[in-house]
Amino acid sequence: MTLRHEEFRDLHRPGAPLLLPNAWDHASAAALAAAGFRAVGTTSLGVAAAAGLPDGVGGTRAETVRLARGLARLDVLVSVDIEGGFSDRPQDVAALAVELAEAGVAGVNIEDGRPDGTLADLDRQRAVIRSVKEATDGRLFVNARTDTHWLPGDHTAGTEDRLRAYEQAGADGLFVPGLRDVRVIAELASALDAPLNILYAPDGPTLPELTEAGVRRVSCGSLLFRAALHGAVAAAEAVRQGTPLPAGTPSYADTQALSASFS
Repeated sequence: MTLRHEEFRDLHRPGAPLLLPNAWDHASAAALAAAGFRAVGTTSLGVAAAAGLPDGVGGTRAETVRLARGLARLDVLVSVDIEGGFSDRPQDVAALAVELAEAGVAGVNIEDGRPDGTLADLDRQRAVIRSVKEATDGRLFVNARTDTHWLPGDHTAGTEDRLRAYEQAGADGLFVPGLRDVRVIAELASALDAPLNILYAPDGPTLPELTEAGVRRVSCGSLLFRAALHGAVAAAEAVRQGTPLPAGTPSYADTQALSASFS
């Protein structure tokens, strides 16, 4: 029988990248699964904002674990955004990873951007990745994210060095949000053995362009959550102005059915 993390790994295919939509609660994940997406990620911004908390400062461990446990019961492969691991201690991050693996999660996303706008120490980040892989016996797909193109300032020169270091530490996938130069993306994809993950942006490269560049995973990040907020306000404005609601708005029954969509 194919294990969840193995099936998830197999979805990172050259020429047919994994398009990973990111959910922020049970209903959004269940709706994506019902729409035919075999794998779903979580968005730390969506989870934090929905709880009234700031993103990226390590304050949503409980909310993230609670959501992960629920989503793992769906018939969908789940990758959880754990920010920087909610701890500076590799052993604590590894303990969290074990908890998620035992719950049935297929993968985690670990970032090296810090709340103060700097990058985590490279040796510490490598130790985190090694600890997670060892503690879970390889049962989690570890997507190692570097924020060299994401943080303010010029950190981009060290992108490939960080990715190589994370790959050598055992990372299964490598993520560079904020990178939009197709030429650089293609160079990284060809230089690295692990699948390259790029964050989709409406004003960035298209999915076909990223596929052609060798990308094997395209994440939506917080895009769907932000679109949902826009849709909610647009629906309220339509009621106020007496204009039609957006086409395709789910019915009460359709939405209620999502709560019964556990596998």
